[in-house]
Amino acid sequence: MAVTDPIADMLTRIRNAIQARQKTVSFPASYVKREICRILVERKFLRKFVVVSEGNRNVIKALLKFKNGESVIQGLQRISTPGRRVYRSADTLPKVLNGLGIAIISTSRGMMTDYDAKQNKVGGEVMCKVW
Repeated sequence: MAVTDPIADMLTRIRNAIQARQKTVSFPASYVKREICRILVERKFLRKFVVVSEGNRNVIKALLKFKNGESVIQGLQRISTPGRRVYRSADTLPKVLNGLGIAIISTSRGMMTDYDAKQNKVGGEVMCKVW
């Protein structure tokens, strides 16, 4: 079955795995999803992720991170959707929980966090927020 918003599907799978207290979660791979996972690993929201081949398609398997029995990820929110794209300039990028969370931005220089985009003075599409 075709998914109309694959990024929202990925975030929902992560959210569901956290609620079910699973250690790993898997979802179909794409370049954007790989970049989002790379940022989540860099910012220590995920332990690690790998791209594996299952049959004729690639799948991302992500290892969730827990601390004292609680997930490090407290919330995930999709901002820009296929029906409503949200673009921000470098000056108006959102701040998540006064800097405790991150917003993932798709810029002309690649995917980066809101902090990195402000440092590089580049805006773009606000993909999601993680805290």
